[in-house]
Amino acid sequence: MSKKNSHYKSVRLSKPRIPPLEMIETIEAHEKFMDKAVWDELVENIIEDFKNYSKESGERTIRNYMATLSRYKRLYFTWSLFSNHLLMHSSLPERDRELIILRIGWLCQAEYEWGQHVLRGKMIGLSEVEIERIKDGPNVEGWDFHDAVLIRAVDELYSDAIISDPTWNNLIKKYDTDQLMDLVFTVGQYNMVAMAFNTFGVQLDENIKGF
Repeated sequence: MSKKNSHYKSVRLSKPRIPPLEMIETIEAHEKFMDKAVWDELVENIIEDFKNYSKESGERTIRNYMATLSRYKRLYFTWSLFSNHLLMHSSLPERDRELIILRIGWLCQAEYEWGQHVLRGKMIGLSEVEIERIKDGPNVEGWDFHDAVLIRAVDELYSDAIISDPTWNNLIKKYDTDQLMDLVFTVGQYNMVAMAFNTFGVQLDENIKGF
């Protein structure tokens, strides 16, 4: 599709916001990835979580999304590696992470995602007022500066697939490189999860309230 006939605007940046590593540093990073012990540790984290839902544990109720994704075991397991990092080992503060997830969940009208993370949000200290305010976006009264910037970043990624220069420049005042990357990947992950769960028709678990 030519630019003349396209309604899409170019979003390609003229220079990197996050500079790539030098060649030798990139090679060294990839050599570390070749260490089986690194992968064993990641996989062990997933296995420990799965044990909580085994026949032997008898402690937890299987959630509806688990029962759905278990139809495609290889996808479920490999996705779990990525998901586990963003939910359990992210460099983002817990509060920021839940604000991000709840905002993208609301934008996607992902009722399952929203309900699960309302519970998680309350567990890490989000109030009912804050959770309701998430629905209204970054420009309503009540947010501090960083919260508003964070929610605006989610909105921009959702609508434009890029964070604007003003929002990015505000984020880098507080976030390091790891946190900036975790932010973008968290929005992407939970946008994808919303697409999947909405499309597959994953129903709310018994203890979860929707919108």
